[in-house]
Amino acid sequence: MTDVETSQRPAGVAVSRPAAVWILLAGIIGEVAAFVLTVEKVRQLQNPSYVPSCSINPVLSCGSIMVTKQASLFGFPNPLIGIVSFTLVIVTGVLAWSKVRIPQWYWVGLLIGTTLGAVFVHWLIFQSLYEIGKLCPWCMVVWSVTIPTFLFVTVRNLHAFGLVERSRAVGFVARNHGLVLMVWVLTIVALIVIRFWDEYFSTLY
Repeated sequence: MTDVETSQRPAGVAVSRPAAVWILLAGIIGEVAAFVLTVEKVRQLQNPSYVPSCSINPVLSCGSIMVTKQASLFGFPNPLIGIVSFTLVIVTGVLAWSKVRIPQWYWVGLLIGTTLGAVFVHWLIFQSLYEIGKLCPWCMVVWSVTIPTFLFVTVRNLHAFGLVERSRAVGFVARNHGLVLMVWVLTIVALIVIRFWDEYFSTLY
């Protein structure tokens, strides 16, 4: 995921084809999820009794989340942020796939954006688990692509600035980013299972 091809040329930095594919797919998946959530929100606004397609059971209920203040943190539906953000990720993926040498300043900007996105996602995870007490399936799709995208962009920038070679800790994270991602995701899954064990998961047996 982080096979980075750096260059001495001032034109910019290119990434490997597999990395470009990941960026593009992550952007498309996130864009679809954000778009569906936006459509569902519009339908709910048009008809307050509308039940979104992602409201599956008492726990997996995006309809319950859509009416909360957390779902419109900045005064408009959160998925609109996703539509804009994942469009930029898609553009990045297309440029990377086309072997365009993207300037380093762009990658720094993307790092800032994905960092803010990761922070926002984890705030939403906390709110979903411990304040609202519901899960949104499409939101979880967004989580699942935001976290690895943030990790990829972070590792790419660590390589670009030579920090991987300067710090053992940074080098370990960069070389074992797959393990870091696995532990990260499993931790979130464990928190979800623990939070909803009595309410939902224990009833499946």
